[in-house]
Amino acid sequence: MKKQMLFLNRLYSIYAFVVFCLLFLLLFPAFFICIQIPSWRSYGRKLNYYWAHAYFFLLAIRVNVHGKHHLKKGQQYLFVANHFSYLDIAVMGYIPRDAIFVGKSSLGKIPLFGYMFRKLHIDVDRGSIRSRYETIMRAKDALDLGSSLIIFPEGGIVTKNPPHMARFKDGAFRIAVEKQIPIIPITIPYNHIILPDDERLLLYHHKAAVIFHEPIAVVGKTLDDIDQLKEQAYEVIQNSLNKALNVKVYENR
Repeated sequence: MKKQMLFLNRLYSIYAFVVFCLLFLLLFPAFFICIQIPSWRSYGRKLNYYWAHAYFFLLAIRVNVHGKHHLKKGQQYLFVANHFSYLDIAVMGYIPRDAIFVGKSSLGKIPLFGYMFRKLHIDVDRGSIRSRYETIMRAKDALDLGSSLIIFPEGGIVTKNPPHMARFKDGAFRIAVEKQIPIIPITIPYNHIILPDDERLLLYHHKAAVIFHEPIAVVGKTLDDIDQLKEQAYEVIQNSLNKALNVKVYENR
């Protein structure tokens, strides 16, 4: 029985990879056109919304979205979320607006996908001080142009014990304070169950969810308040993870 389940999981994982690639290739001409016209690049990023919906539909994974009423039309946000799985990037496509990812530089090396990512989003080499500084500058410029930002403040998939997060880094909160942009904490509770961060890269069928929490206001905050903002966002997300992933649910995987 275990061998049969493993075989089915492998088939499902291969299917998921093929679907991801085919959807990207189908959308690539639209991405390419949007990249060539700077004023259209926000439309290129908005394609992620339709890509994400189509992808999870074809995987027969229901994504429950909670808290969208917290997002005000026309308001920029800095979105911060937990990061336990490579699937997190895909599910963040459920953000219904122009939002720029700040992601690791290795994403920019993937054929075709990397070209799209480098042109429409921001890649960072976390091992380079210069790259981190340039990323902050580019992120500020993106906010000045009216986009929102998506940052995983743990600094990558670093925790060894999900759903317990690693401590947050300063960067996202520094940007929010300096640009006076409200912070939206996001909880992604189940992706590490669907696609665990291990060497097997097997996809499991399980429900997914994206939870938008109430904005954290930064008006009047200074750089001295960064630690307090980090802790506030951390507690909101961690408490939400603890509630969504009770012991029985977590141990069943």
